[in-house]
Amino acid sequence: MKTIFVKPKDITRKWYLIDAEGVILGKLAARVATILRGKHKPIFTPNMEVGDFVVIINAEKVVVTGRKEQQKMYYRYSGYPGGLTAENYSDMIKKKPTFPLEHAIKGMLPKGRLGRKLFNNVKIYAGPEHPHAAQKPEKIEIE
Repeated sequence: MKTIFVKPKDITRKWYLIDAEGVILGKLAARVATILRGKHKPIFTPNMEVGDFVVIINAEKVVVTGRKEQQKMYYRYSGYPGGLTAENYSDMIKKKPTFPLEHAIKGMLPKGRLGRKLFNNVKIYAGPEHPHAAQKPEKIEIE
């Protein structure tokens, strides 16, 4: 068996556009993480950035199932005693409409240098407008 080494010149990158309106948060995040990693390509290499770029619009209209809107919590800690702050999904989506989607996608990417590099390839917008029309992103439908 022969080992295949992918060279940076062999990697072709595409741009994808995803409309998040009415799509379940976890399903969307899993699909986006797969595209960012490049797992949908035959040249996938776990230690390289071979994935594509993803533009997500209408991130504020993503849905969660069940009672997660009231029960799902986001925590942050200031480092001081008593500095733990908890907010539920509905409060967070009002304050930062893109944060729940960013948080879900980031959690599904590898930890460390590669994951941080891959996360730069996703562009998330709360509304329907985006400034990436020049890249001619291909629209993807997610059920």
